[in-house]
Amino acid sequence: MTAMEPREWLQPLVPPYFVTTGTHQGGVSVDVTADASTTVVEMTVRGQWSQQLGNQVTAGLRRCLAGPCEAVIIDMHNVGDLHGASLPYWLAAQRTARLGPAPVHLAFCSPPATMLNYRLRHQEGTSPLLFATMSQARIAIAGKVSRADRLQVRLAPRPSSVRAARDLVAQACHTWRLPDLRNDAALIMSELVSNAVDHASTDFVVTVFRRGGRLHLAVRDGDSRYPLMDAAADTMRSAPVAARGRGLRLVHAIAAAWGAVPAHSGKVVWATVSTDSGLDATEAA
Repeated sequence: MTAMEPREWLQPLVPPYFVTTGTHQGGVSVDVTADASTTVVEMTVRGQWSQQLGNQVTAGLRRCLAGPCEAVIIDMHNVGDLHGASLPYWLAAQRTARLGPAPVHLAFCSPPATMLNYRLRHQEGTSPLLFATMSQARIAIAGKVSRADRLQVRLAPRPSSVRAARDLVAQACHTWRLPDLRNDAALIMSELVSNAVDHASTDFVVTVFRRGGRLHLAVRDGDSRYPLMDAAADTMRSAPVAARGRGLRLVHAIAAAWGAVPAHSGKVVWATVSTDSGLDATEAA
């Protein structure tokens, strides 16, 4: 495979940023899993290196970088690349992660006795984060990811959890002095949690954290199915508007970005709000 052209990274993406995975013809696959807050995302790449596999990785990685993640760990143990021909691709991915609006740590996990590993280790300039095992990579990344300015709670799938999640948003905005984000964030959180309560029917973890001038919201539940924006928006449930959101169309309208990523035995649906991206709640009605 030739080096990945920069334009493949510059083509615009539009939300929602849904990260999908799967095995395609030829047995190549890209699997993605995130932690409860999508702070750390792990990507496992399998198959003989080719343009097809590169395109799969590109699609998944770009959507991960569009979200609130702070680190991506890429497991390349099962990538067939005898001569390390994929090196230009991984270096371009590293630059994109490092130079984005919100820099992301990109770590590679590769067997030491391979040409790709050798070529990654002997690069000029900024050295890639390179590890022999996933355990080593996880430990190193854990030391680089900030756990400050983060609130998290585990909730049961019942209607009262919507109010509890909104209260967590209010607490976060008060603690971090972000009053301008409170209304939009509360509306978005209401919809994300309502979907978890109504459709996942499992316990779920709610996370609110800030990074720079943005507030990130994440709901991890035990249902791997992604939300359907039109169906969710058109189905008005019995709960009053003040207690919950008004559909994923509202999330789409007022969030700076939103999306979903697979998690172990479920998924994480996330959204980001900022002072320059919101829509006044009354305008979204």
